[in-house]
Amino acid sequence: MGRNTRKRRSPLAVRAIAASAALAVAGGGLVWANFYASAGESESTQNSTLASAQVATIDCPDVGQQLTSVPEKARGGVAKELALLDQQITEAYKRLADTRQAQAGDAGFVNNAILSPLKSKRVATLDRIGINIRNAGGQTPQGMDQLATCQGVVDENQTNAGEGQNQGGDGQNQDGEGQDQNQDGDGQNQGGDGQDQGQDNGQDQGQDQGQGQGGNGPVAADFQDITQVQPNGGPQGVNGNGLAANGDGGSTGTFTTSCGTNENELRNSDNVIVAPGVSNGAQHQHDYVGNQSNNAFASDQDLANADTTCQNQGDKSSYFWPVIRIQDGSDDIDAGQPGGGQDGNVGKIVEPSQAELKFVGNKQGDVVAMPTALRIITGDAKAFVNGLGNANTNWSCTGFEDRQLTDKYPICPEGSSVVRTSFFQSCWDGQNIDSANHRTHVDFVEQDGSCSNGFQAIPQLQVRLVYDVPAPQIENGQLVNPFAIDSFPENLHKPITDHNDFINFFDENTMNQVVDCINSGQDCQ
Repeated sequence: MGRNTRKRRSPLAVRAIAASAALAVAGGGLVWANFYASAGESESTQNSTLASAQVATIDCPDVGQQLTSVPEKARGGVAKELALLDQQITEAYKRLADTRQAQAGDAGFVNNAILSPLKSKRVATLDRIGINIRNAGGQTPQGMDQLATCQGVVDENQTNAGEGQNQGGDGQNQDGEGQDQNQDGDGQNQGGDGQDQGQDNGQDQGQDQGQGQGGNGPVAADFQDITQVQPNGGPQGVNGNGLAANGDGGSTGTFTTSCGTNENELRNSDNVIVAPGVSNGAQHQHDYVGNQSNNAFASDQDLANADTTCQNQGDKSSYFWPVIRIQDGSDDIDAGQPGGGQDGNVGKIVEPSQAELKFVGNKQGDVVAMPTALRIITGDAKAFVNGLGNANTNWSCTGFEDRQLTDKYPICPEGSSVVRTSFFQSCWDGQNIDSANHRTHVDFVEQDGSCSNGFQAIPQLQVRLVYDVPAPQIENGQLVNPFAIDSFPENLHKPITDHNDFINFFDENTMNQVVDCINSGQDCQ
């Protein structure tokens, strides 16, 4: 598979997990070796490991990615339980951030007061997931009980930053005072004090230099000057996820749909794909363009009947992605609200200056029409703790798009804007509009454009988002006014967690036009 060949440090998730010896990295969000390797560790050994370096976040197995077969009748109930698992992690992460002083004085605190209670909650939730599946006539996957155990993870960047930059906590935590986001407030500032040695001086620096940050990232090490990156050929995604499907041969046409940049500010923290029927199921805000009825409670009929911002009214598809914020101490309307300040997402939301949505063909041959209501998620909102199995990120700057970053945000020179690019999965199993884990019904192309496992080539959605945001500054080791995507709290706003979502609601005639245009080598809109 195609890879980014530029020499670079290993991804943040890999290094952080290696530093804590908490997770062996692999795809799909679960590594069975993790459980067996840790099963023989004594509690005292685990405690001493966590005590030797400040735990930055919590890593739990991604249960949803393991559920590859869930009966249709059970999916609603299972989705609600999966959302509850996410909420439990969020609550545990907040407790982790609010108890830094207690952790500093008790080597067993994280395990005894945070991870063990979390495991108990997860056991009960996993039991209910199993009941839902069995009651609908399905079989519970083997080893479900092992998915209850979570680990404390040390972020190497976060702890290093704590000494020189106070970015692990103090430098990012004014929520209680500067942002009035009371859920992080004093507890998060304590998190900064305990996370390396900051204490009073670090706290003062945090209020001066970290205004607007929620105490959970990003840190200075999450950024890289794009001018120092060697050209690496343009967007390629991560480890073969997100290669371009189009090329000189096969179906060479394009279809561009213009749906605006979310000028009307349609946003919510739902995700109707992953968590239907669950308010704040994403725990971070999404920008929506195209379909104007996308929320957690929208049915396919609601989406089919919705208004659209797309110029071509035959396109009622929903295109959505996590917002970018500038963490400069300013508030947005969701300060203190779910999906916003309550979930560690703080600062002013920035509307993209450009949102380019283009469908391309396949270098091996013709493409077939997408089915109505096809759902595709590309990238992984939990890639920092899950590993890179589903990651698909590309970060760059205008004028430098032959240089791409995957695990760093770019620092762009004056006159250049930040660019996020996503090349979606474009191989379809020919039957399903979704799958239990929202992954296995579609796949990425191989490097030569072919589809594996008998999948069919469909038009590939390529999304390019441009943002006019000021370049963050690093002054005396302090990160000043950074930008970052919204994230689940425990994923620390890492750039590797970028992702993009699509639900197809082209009407049949327009979709046929898309396919004909692409297969005949035309450029249409």
